[in-house]
Amino acid sequence: MATQTVSATPVQLSALNTRYHKAALSVFGLIVVAHWAEHIAQAIQIWVLGWPLPEARGVLGVPFPWLVKSEWMHYGYALVMLVGLIVLRKGFTGRSRTWWNVSLGIQVWHHLEHLLLLLQAISGYHLLGKPAVTSIIQLVVPRVELHLFYNTLVTIPMVVAMILHMRPSPAERAEMVCSCAGHRG
Repeated sequence: MATQTVSATPVQLSALNTRYHKAALSVFGLIVVAHWAEHIAQAIQIWVLGWPLPEARGVLGVPFPWLVKSEWMHYGYALVMLVGLIVLRKGFTGRSRTWWNVSLGIQVWHHLEHLLLLLQAISGYHLLGKPAVTSIIQLVVPRVELHLFYNTLVTIPMVVAMILHMRPSPAERAEMVCSCAGHRG
């Protein structure tokens, strides 16, 4: 039996930036904000509740500790974020596109850091001989704080982009090809 490959056609990708843009942004936004909330929960567990670092795993990491320890899961999420920001970018215009691009640029770096972590986990060779997998900026900033910071830096401009996209100026509305702001281009 032949296996069937699932791939998005240009028409399907176009639909994500036109008639399904609002729905796609809603799903993507929910995923991103939920992930950010996990980092915030972990920070609260450490700095407010005083939990030791190995026990502070966010909401999902408490019942599923492997989630926090899996470099594959962290890399997969970074890749999903990067792909989502790239795929949904064409639906933005004007000021919202600028903010979306800021989020995308930050996520490119965040993704590269996770790729570096994953490659270390796979190879067993750690950056500068460190005892654990280590990203470049993690040489200066501890991992929990760094990833809370990265996710904040990606999420805030993305949310600003979405708000501006839903409230476009007249010129931006005229360029829109989606129905996000109640206008079908």
